[in-house]
Parts: sequence; structure tokens; C-alpha cells
Amino acid sequence: MVGRREQILSTAAELFARRGFHGVSVGDIGAAVGVSGPALYKHFASKEAILAQMLVRISEELLEGGRRRVAGAPDAAAAVAALVDWHVDFALHNRALIVVQDRDWQSLPDSDRERVRALQREYVDVWAGELRRLHPGLRNKSGAERSRAMAHVAFGLINSTPHSRLLPVEPMRELLTRMALDALGVH
Repeated sequence: MVGRREQILSTAAELFARRGFHGVSVGDIGAAVGVSGPALYKHFASKEAILAQMLVRISEELLEGGRRRVAGAPDAAAAVAALVDWHVDFALHNRALIVVQDRDWQSLPDSDRERVRALQREYVDVWAGELRRLHPGLRNKSGAERSRAMAHVAFGLINSTPHSRLLPVEPMRELLTRMALDALGVH
């Protein structure tokens, strides 16, 4: 069973994605989860705390999941494929969070915004490290920046899912996976 905090985070993500962080009140979130707005303060100190928990937690989840997939891969090509699979799965099941991250992260308090950015940099570095192992030409200083850029390109492609609801989930998964692997040079 989903706990109240999880229900609040999930509902807030959907509301923020639809109406923007500033277009949603604590009362709106409370009404959507079936409690009074003030009752939310039992679970979160503020609307900003809800946003912070949402974005920090998902950044931590992406990083840890990415690290686990790399650790379980027999080689760099398998690691990159596992990272793509992990991120595609995340994107297909967390469209609202992608929209909120993209549009509303600047509404985070400075310390939480920096925490999210630090986690995201670590996640990019996980990808970039495997791309450098996969492509020997990226194993120099300029290759380090190129491998990070490649990771960001893959994220851009995969994170386009909130705007590309043209296909059902499985055909979309196949399309995103194939396109990301091709873009990253995994064949």
C-alpha cells in the first residue's frame, strides 16, 4: 500500500506537471489526496519541501539505479545498454517528474537545487565513464567533455517522452532504446 507521503509526492508531481509549481496551492494538493491543505504540513514543512523531496529523491534513485546497472554489466557496451534501458524505463513511467524537473527545478531553495544538480552531475559521470570505456577515442581530456555531452544528448532524446505520446508504451520503449543506443554508438 502506498503511504500518505508517497501519495502526496505522486499527486503533487501530476499537479505541478499540469499547472506548474506556482499554479498549485497546498490546498490543491490536499484536496487531490483527500486531506485539508493544512494537514499536509504533518508530512511536509512547505510546498517547496514537497518539490525538494520529489526532485532530490528521483535524482538519488536515478544515480543509484544507474550505478547498480553498471556494476552488474559484463562490459562497457552492456553497461551503456543497461543505462539506456534504466533511463527509458524511468522516463516512460515518470513523465510528470520529467516535466516538473525541466520546468520547476528553479523553484527549489538554493541548497536543494544544488543537491539535485550535484546528483545529476554524478549520474552524467556514470554514463560518461562507460562511454569512455566503450569508445577508446574518448579517453582523453576532450573526450571527457564529449562523453558528458553524449550523455546529455541521450537524456534529451529519452526525456522527450512527456511530449511524444504518439505511441503506446512498448513501441515507444523500443523506439527510444534503439535511437539512444544508435546515438551512443552501441550496436
